[in-house]
Amino acid sequence: MTSSQRNTLSLSRPDKKLAALLRLCALVSAAVVLLIMLFLIDESRPLLDHLQLSRFFTDRSWHPVQGLYNLTPMLSATLFSTAGALLLALPLGIASALFSRFYAPPTLAAWYRRLIELLAGIPSVVYGFWGLTTVAPWVARLHPPGVSLLTAILILALMILPTVALTVDAALAALPVSHYRGAAALGLSRWGMISGVALPAARAGIASGSMLAAGRAMGETMAVLMVAGNVVQHPHSLFDSVRTLTANIALEMAYAMGDHRAALFASGLALMLMVLALVGAAELFKWKSAHD
Repeated sequence: MTSSQRNTLSLSRPDKKLAALLRLCALVSAAVVLLIMLFLIDESRPLLDHLQLSRFFTDRSWHPVQGLYNLTPMLSATLFSTAGALLLALPLGIASALFSRFYAPPTLAAWYRRLIELLAGIPSVVYGFWGLTTVAPWVARLHPPGVSLLTAILILALMILPTVALTVDAALAALPVSHYRGAAALGLSRWGMISGVALPAARAGIASGSMLAAGRAMGETMAVLMVAGNVVQHPHSLFDSVRTLTANIALEMAYAMGDHRAALFASGLALMLMVLALVGAAELFKWKSAHD
């Protein structure tokens, strides 16, 4: 008899019902993801059946009406904006979690967490509108046109900052008290305890939060559409206007037909594969951390 079977036998009847309900919810969630993937593949098939995959990377440009399907400008814009937002949000989010968990008085820490939760609940269109009316003119003073990759990075960093801060704070809160007592017994300073005990022990949770934030940044549509400029080109600097995959789908789906429509679904499939790769990387990191 396995340990999971012994645990199931030791559960009371209400707990068994709850466990069965949770398993059903997990199966439904997995089935929804699988159905979305199958839907994207089915909608992309009319184009993929007669178009080589290399065309998505080697065509001269993105002009589906003319039979040109180069996705690399949107892919590069998506990856650069996501990476830039993570580079800004990750250290700020970790610092916010450390402040609320180790440095702030309990009352201030509680209010600070409420503020971060409030930032997480603001609709993306509000971030986009604020970025278009405030951040973009500020960037334009540095270098026109203002609506650019840099503006998209700044807005995305602000949007994913609460995700990083809250997940890191939860990972730190979940650490056993014995970790901190052992650090105190060794005479470690507060920063020594943070850098030598808390952060290494919580690295799996920090990685998961980072991947979750990256997935949100990669899939953001409305805010990026409003502040990035929507020019299909490879960015050569932070001040170039760009168009991400999500913005491209939102802009063109309303009038796309035939192969054009299928190409948009293919770009959505590429985006989902990128997010699944992120999730897989997070799970691999967690597995390695658990076995270190």
